Amino acid sequence: MTNVTVLGAGPMGRALARALLRHDHHTTVWNRTAGRAAALAADHARLADTAEEAVAASRLVLPCVIDHAALRDIITPVAATLRGRTLVNLTTGTPAEAREIAEWAARHGIDYLDGVIMTPAGTIGGPGAVILYSGPEHLYQAHLPTLRALGGTALHLGDEAGRAAGYDVALLDLFWTAMSGLVHAFALARAEGITATELAPHARGISDLLPAIIDDFAGRLDDDRFDGDVSDLRSAVAGMINVLRSAQAHRLDTGILEAALTTARRPVEAGYGADSFARLARTVAVHGE
Repeated sequence: MTNVTVLGAGPMGRALARALLRHDHHTTVWNRTAGRAAALAADHARLADTAEEAVAASRLVLPCVIDHAALRDIITPVAATLRGRTLVNLTTGTPAEAREIAEWAARHGIDYLDGVIMTPAGTIGGPGAVILYSGPEHLYQAHLPTLRALGGTALHLGDEAGRAAGYDVALLDLFWTAMSGLVHAFALARAEGITATELAPHARGISDLLPAIIDDFAGRLDDDRFDGDVSDLRSAVAGMINVLRSAQAHRLDTGILEAALTTARRPVEAGYGADSFARLARTVAVHGE
């Protein structure tokens, strides 16, 4: 059993605390809005009145708050109390923010790991949870027996503090652009008199294509091989134009489609029209390669 502090009692913070409590870790919880943490008392969590009291209660401190601005507001005043302790930051942010907090922690004698939670709060403590970590491996290994209580898959991705957040933003880039495409597809189908239920099985068919495409593109990108042996950018642009025109005819918002078409056209205009769609990963910068 380990003494652990969770800073933040939103849905994810409460899930983290409950997972730790189920594994009999002595868990202290603090939240800026005290009422949010109150329900955890029934699970035998210790509720701290202040952030400093919460930090002082444990050698291992897990902050999980809304953003890095909130994180800085909480940990900056208690830097002296955090000295000599381990901060495992589970607050979602950018790689640059992770590096910034890591540098701040080093200046104050605080051990630091950055973590990103890749699955919803309901998975925490169960086999479906996925949490990625980066920072000194010896810290990860030292605290892994406790971190395992959070469930599922725990992966250490390297010593560089921003690496886990780098995975996070890249994967969320894929997720949110896919989600945007999905809702737009449903809107376009509805405009054509096709119900969402009618479209759904065919939409799943599109998603079934993605695993093979992901592996194919990964190999091409790592090998710098962009031959359009299956399909090329010119044909992709032609197909995207058809979708755009159809959406415009129904007066749908086409901002995402226009942005995608602009991104695809740029390498075609630069002479890469016969290349694979994977080429876009090298040309997405605003000014191209």
